[in-house]
Amino acid sequence: MTTPGNEFLDRTRQGFGAYLCARSTGTRPDGAALTALSERLGLVNEFAGKPSAGESVAFLRRHGAGAAGAIADDDVLHADWVIHVASRRDGVVDSFCQEASKLLVPAPVRVLGGVLGTKNYTGAAMNNWAYARQVVQQPGSVMPNAFLVPMSKTPEWWRKGWMERHTYFLPRYDEHGRMVSEGHALAAAAGIPCMLRRTYRHPVEPAPEGTYDFITYFECADADVPTFHEVCAALRDVSRNPEWRFVREGPTWHGRRVASAQALFA
Repeated sequence: MTTPGNEFLDRTRQGFGAYLCARSTGTRPDGAALTALSERLGLVNEFAGKPSAGESVAFLRRHGAGAAGAIADDDVLHADWVIHVASRRDGVVDSFCQEASKLLVPAPVRVLGGVLGTKNYTGAAMNNWAYARQVVQQPGSVMPNAFLVPMSKTPEWWRKGWMERHTYFLPRYDEHGRMVSEGHALAAAAGIPCMLRRTYRHPVEPAPEGTYDFITYFECADADVPTFHEVCAALRDVSRNPEWRFVREGPTWHGRRVASAQALFA
């Protein structure tokens, strides 16, 4: 029997999002104009940690050197500022990115964008385990660390049917019932109670050359930064998580959340 392809996956879009990665040229952008743009588009500042109904903006300042990945991307790795924008309304994210990029001139801007989709591989039990108890967004003073990690899957991954892909997220057992690998879910389990996580997907799978399949993002408290790195190490260990044989990561960018656009450029 042929393994089913992608024809059964739900492609409904739940929202839109983007990260604007900018490198300083020594000229300070107009933070007040960025704030006015955000307010005009009805975007809530994520720093307050209040529910935003999917309409939000965040300002992140570079913290530390970051780490290069298999996919070279200096515009992300060396970004001094990252601005996140999210909306459930079609066109809002594109409008923000276009206008914000003009306000950031002469700083070069790299936009990483995508969509929020439905959870195709998540049943009720996995939803309760992985999502129902996950950390929701907290104020920036409580969870100040932000990690941006874009990545793509290999062509071999995209040639697999959805049923086979699903098996990589779960533990695997031998014929005697012994666990032989944890899979993605268990390898990442330590992060569920302490890290906010968000993933945007490229609207097309696989993503075109020069773009990413997934833009992943995490927030955590200072005390949980080691947990972030431990989870990343567990996911990259193909003996624990065979899925990672099919992953190519871009840079891991580490920033700190700041209260406003004005504070971002201060």
